[in-house]
Amino acid sequence: MAFWRKMLFPLALVFILGLLLASIKINALLLGQGWGLLALLIIIIALALMYWGFEQGRVSSREVAVIAMLGTIAAAGRVPFAGLPNIQPTTFMVIISGFVFGPRAGFMVGSTAGLVSNFFLGQGPWTPWQMFAWGLAGTSAGVLKIFFPRAGNKVMMVFSFLWGYLFGWIMNLWTWTGFIHPLTWQSFVATYAASFWLDTIHALGNAAFYLFFGSSFVKILQRFRRRLEVRLLPTDS
Repeated sequence: MAFWRKMLFPLALVFILGLLLASIKINALLLGQGWGLLALLIIIIALALMYWGFEQGRVSSREVAVIAMLGTIAAAGRVPFAGLPNIQPTTFMVIISGFVFGPRAGFMVGSTAGLVSNFFLGQGPWTPWQMFAWGLAGTSAGVLKIFFPRAGNKVMMVFSFLWGYLFGWIMNLWTWTGFIHPLTWQSFVATYAASFWLDTIHALGNAAFYLFFGSSFVKILQRFRRRLEVRLLPTDS
């Protein structure tokens, strides 16, 4: 039962991704160029349901405070690097948060970081996509911890590197649906090819951040997590 509780958020996100893919077919049949609006609506509803599910779950006030703090730190880490081409420590911080605290916390840290950082960098229709993409990064890191609890630095570096591309690919969907006409497979491939070097920089930056700061950051968050744990001691009868 504990395993399935941990997997609830990841499974919900898989279902949402399925809806997004299904909406492509719906777009082809009914909506023409309006697929971007439908996809954005799905993501907004999904984010609202995820936050509602988190609020309804068994979460202590201390855990909420830590998640809010981590989301704010991840958001603040993005702002100083905004002038550099796609170097974002936010992704690295979100991944480690999810790995240490689990899929649900990883999603909340990632989505919160996207929302808070855009109060400084600019809100727009891209914000829900960023919240969703970083939330997925945090959730997937939590799933990695469930199945590979002893994942070492090399595994985490590769994982962080790959998410540089995955984050970019998710955001490319927003670019494709929001700015490209017509929505064809040719324009889809061209959009992804154009972002290849920026995604590569993001991936290399993630790996570098983990190489230099990953172990220390993990130890700090593990110490916080131990303080949040509640153990029931046996009582004498």
